[in-house]
Amino acid sequence: MASRADNIASSLSLANFSKATELKNRIWFTIGALIVFRFLSFVPLPGVNPLILESLYSKTQGGILDLFNTFSGGSLSRMSLIALGVMPYITASIVVQLAASLHPALMALKKEGEAGRKKLNQYTRYGTVGLCALQGYFLAVSLEAYGASSGLQAVVDPGVMFRVGAVISLVGGTMFLLWLGEQITSRGIGNGVSLIIMAGIVAQMPTFASNLGQAYSAGDTGSVLIISLIALIIAMILLICFFERATRRLLIQYPKRATQRGMMQADRSHLPLKLNTAGVIPPIFASSLLLLPLTITQFAGNSLSPESTMGKVVVSLNQYLGHGKPLYMLLYAAGIVFFSFFYTAVVFNPEETADNLKKNGGFIPGIRPGARTAEYLDYVLTRVTVIGAIYLTIVCTVPEYFLSMTGLPLLFMGGTSLLIVVNVTVDTITQIQSHLLAHQYGDLIKKAKLKGRLR
Repeated sequence: MASRADNIASSLSLANFSKATELKNRIWFTIGALIVFRFLSFVPLPGVNPLILESLYSKTQGGILDLFNTFSGGSLSRMSLIALGVMPYITASIVVQLAASLHPALMALKKEGEAGRKKLNQYTRYGTVGLCALQGYFLAVSLEAYGASSGLQAVVDPGVMFRVGAVISLVGGTMFLLWLGEQITSRGIGNGVSLIIMAGIVAQMPTFASNLGQAYSAGDTGSVLIISLIALIIAMILLICFFERATRRLLIQYPKRATQRGMMQADRSHLPLKLNTAGVIPPIFASSLLLLPLTITQFAGNSLSPESTMGKVVVSLNQYLGHGKPLYMLLYAAGIVFFSFFYTAVVFNPEETADNLKKNGGFIPGIRPGARTAEYLDYVLTRVTVIGAIYLTIVCTVPEYFLSMTGLPLLFMGGTSLLIVVNVTVDTITQIQSHLLAHQYGDLIKKAKLKGRLR
């Protein structure tokens, strides 16, 4: 028989949305914060000519800057105050997380609970400021040098003052985004940083639809191609939704204990192992490493002679590591598989999980607690990660191959972008449903108290 909670969850609908005042306030706050983020993406850096930036950026398409520009909602191509977006924070958090799993001192901080987590978050922010300052300086220097070599002066007054102002502005913009993301997390709906990244990706949708419509009107794109593109996006979204919610549930049993009525009862629970434990980290790392040489060669290409040895190396790299090339696709797939296993091994520690189960008296039926449980968890996790790595490879390489065959420069529908958008959307909807469920529980408790008083 279904419990009262199950009945409430099954009858959960958006019909009670108008009564949930707190939920509506949270949603409006989230929307307002994302609007502020979009406004900031159009505020240019001081000392930069925004009219020249578009022509400069068009010459570096296809590199790692395209990936960062997609995540920042076009802020990098406009060289706005938030041109770096939240990517320095993501990089710093990944580095701190990896260090906390490998370094003994940070590993001890990780086990201290809330106090250790706050300390690690503080280290992450320090790392974010350092990365922002380093990336901002190189971005300002590259903008001056590349603009001068191409004959287009994007910087009004190059020099030390421009570099200092650019670094301060970029660091301030990124840290403001982090503060805005924390406000969304505490006072809004969903994870703030993830929502900011998703908002930047979704902001490319109007440009995507406009370019596709113009190509269709000009006869460059046929109706069959557009239908195939829409079908591919829908298929990828369904595939992502299925695999991101899929888990391998391991039965955990606890010893029998006496209840108030004197009966012996054994508790049971499940340990869920996600098929994709690494999330979107493997495709981001793999694409960043592959596109980094291409970006460097694009910036250095104007100062090299095609007849020189270095010039020939640059030409060869651009030929073999371009989007959709066989070598690029092979290395991209291999990088996704490698980082899937590497990041999963760092995030999930079978020995630590087995020790926690042993301390709490839990065990897997048929498996001896301790070392044998750790071996079994590693055995299951390895095979689950194989499925997750294959899934990530398919999701990321199939759209890449489609884009290379059709010649459509649409990073919006890339595998990494779709993964982020679908995951963040599902998490946000889940939180909205949790708030609605809590609101219905509150009404149920109020009614129960009222009936108790009437009696």
